[in-house]
Amino acid sequence: MPPLLARAEHLAGTVLLGEHGRRRAGLGDDFWQYRPSQAGDSKRLIDHRRSARGDQQFVREREWQIAQSVMLWVDQGASMRFTSGDTLPTKVERARLLALAIAILLVRGGERVGLTGTALPPRRGNTQILRLAESFALDSPDDYAAPEHRAMIPHARAVFLSDFLGDIGEVELALTKAADRGVRGVILQILDPSEEAFPFRGRTIFESVGGTLRHETLKANELRDRYLDRLAERKARLAHLCRTTGWHLGLHHTDHTAQSGLLWLYRALDRGSL
Repeated sequence: MPPLLARAEHLAGTVLLGEHGRRRAGLGDDFWQYRPSQAGDSKRLIDHRRSARGDQQFVREREWQIAQSVMLWVDQGASMRFTSGDTLPTKVERARLLALAIAILLVRGGERVGLTGTALPPRRGNTQILRLAESFALDSPDDYAAPEHRAMIPHARAVFLSDFLGDIGEVELALTKAADRGVRGVILQILDPSEEAFPFRGRTIFESVGGTLRHETLKANELRDRYLDRLAERKARLAHLCRTTGWHLGLHHTDHTAQSGLLWLYRALDRGSL
């Protein structure tokens, strides 16, 4: 856990932290911006001092200061422990690092962060970061883990990190239930580069990381087109699911820098008006 925490702190430090999630109009004490008055604005909202400088009336807006709850789900299934090379991290190592780094950024921005489900409700503070790091250290014995969709907080935000190669029906169920409660969020699909390229030739034994699935073939190259078609179909279903539920979808490869994945997550949450 300490090495993960140290790497996450370092990674979070590479992102220029603004007041994430607060830069929008709403209830609060701090001045945010002036904007031209619109039909329906109450007269008491007009700032007469600013309006006196010209012919147009302006409204003084305050900054939203209500903390947002953000729920994380990191796939801890055995399939996430795959890597195609000694120089590459496993998918779950990258997922845990990104999840903890985005949690650090959100907590520093004043948001509440926790896990989906009931084990670790969203809270603020460094102690919560330690609890998250502890939770991310636990592996699941299943080949593929299903997203947790219980106890979704209405109108909260969520971040799901997985390879999403398991039962797509479980993902559809989770996002549908989330959407029903007004929860919006981001999905980041994390894949090893070999899972995109399928570089296998000749006699090959394919075995799941958990050891429950095994397939041997003498002509692995003949499986390539069918595999790539299935992968493209899976990506298309994820994209359609995100469009219909209002979530953002991203793709990250473990041979890319962790910083690129974190920046995408950070910006995707901004686009979702966190």
